[in-house]
Amino acid sequence: MEDYPLIFEKQRLNKRDVLKQAGIPMYPPAFQRIDTTKMIRDRFSDAGHDPSEEKVTTAGRIYGIRDHGKTLFMDVGDESGRMQIYVKKNNLPTGQFDLIRETVERGDFIGITGPVFKTKVGELSVAAEEIAVLTKSLCTLPEKFHGLVNLEKRYRQRYLDLIVNEESRETFRMRSRIISGIRRFLSNASFLEFETPTLQPVYGGANARPFTTFHNFLEQRLYLRIAPELYLKRLIIGGFEKVFEIAKNFRNEDIDTSHNPEFTMVEIYQAYADYQDMMRLTEDLILCVVLECVGETTVARSGEELDFSAPFASMSMQEAVLHYTGIDIDAHSLAEIQQMGLQKGLAEIGEVKTVREALVLFFEEFCEDNLVQPTFIYDFPVENSPLAKRHRNKDGYVERFELFIAGMEIANGFSELNDPEDQMERFMRQERLREEGDDEAQMFDTDFITALGYGMPPTGGVGIGIDRLVMLLSGHSSIKEVILFPQMKRESAGCEREEENVSPAD
Repeated sequence: MEDYPLIFEKQRLNKRDVLKQAGIPMYPPAFQRIDTTKMIRDRFSDAGHDPSEEKVTTAGRIYGIRDHGKTLFMDVGDESGRMQIYVKKNNLPTGQFDLIRETVERGDFIGITGPVFKTKVGELSVAAEEIAVLTKSLCTLPEKFHGLVNLEKRYRQRYLDLIVNEESRETFRMRSRIISGIRRFLSNASFLEFETPTLQPVYGGANARPFTTFHNFLEQRLYLRIAPELYLKRLIIGGFEKVFEIAKNFRNEDIDTSHNPEFTMVEIYQAYADYQDMMRLTEDLILCVVLECVGETTVARSGEELDFSAPFASMSMQEAVLHYTGIDIDAHSLAEIQQMGLQKGLAEIGEVKTVREALVLFFEEFCEDNLVQPTFIYDFPVENSPLAKRHRNKDGYVERFELFIAGMEIANGFSELNDPEDQMERFMRQERLREEGDDEAQMFDTDFITALGYGMPPTGGVGIGIDRLVMLLSGHSSIKEVILFPQMKRESAGCEREEENVSPAD
């Protein structure tokens, strides 16, 4: 295998060969581990210096070895923690100690059987009487004291990040707990979980540029879904009254600290509810998850505390713009608003066609970053809300809300539009925008209009960004930290070694 030296290390390959020649089975199919590190620590917390009568059998990866001639001290870790292993030459079968000392190193997996004791300095340890080599690592772990700090390498080689950085493992444990908490909350509230198509002939449910592919057998273009919304609404039409999906969505958009082309959301729909009901549901769900995963209602982030105790703050979009800019949008003409926008450096203001469109620009530019504590913003212009029901009291607006925390949009929901003729007109407007070059405008979905024609009850819906919620609760400022394998630009060909000990600032 001429390519091996480019990937694996010659010194480690040689040690693997020594083990093979000694008759050690490389990569055995299983190992009967009886005790985890945590189990040993819990059961032998009162152990003394003398070896216990009971023996344990454990296994894990070697994170460190200290060689003292006729003894070895190994730090071996599993998912529950780490344990010191004491290896003495006289305690092992003849010749095994020297073989272990010569070939076993950091990164390898071993199985150990032996009694438990505490060293003179009080370190709980297993005195190895049997050692099995389970996996020979052919690549060297990053240097012990500095760890893996090169950000790009951490994202590209997440497996390596997880091996050496307990903080990363804890982040993804929290992610798992958050998703489980969301699912449990909704299940307890009698919502049913469904799976809808990821490959769709017509994409919709959000304004975004899709990824496209081609199905050879069907001879048609398909799209990776940008949202499951229109399919979940079909389920409401079909008779299910409380539905949700934890869905992978795909949007062909820029990558930054809060956007990844592949991301995870939970979308929730409830018959006979409106956007006020969905705001309360969102608040209850997030508070429940925070208490379950953090243990209290406050979360430290970037030097300040986020307070998730109910009720969350709320204001209309017009109130937010008035509060943060001093401008009452409804009190001015479009020309006056455009002039005010230009004075504030808002270059795009000249392109808007209505005061309501200007409102959105003012909000995004001057308000979003100020919404640090959990805050609902409600009542959006109809122009940028093609799937929301028209407002019952405010002409030109829809019953829509977004939840902002730490300056990020976390949730988006509304009273769902169930008037098929109104929805058809909105889709037609989106089609015109697409024809004018708007790559993010939605497609005309004839089948969805047909479904609405059969009747959809009053319905409330909300989508919550799981990746961003994990960011908030784990204290991270980049979405790449909470997605196991974030999208990265392709590396150049070859297997060049990277330097691990580079600070994030570099």
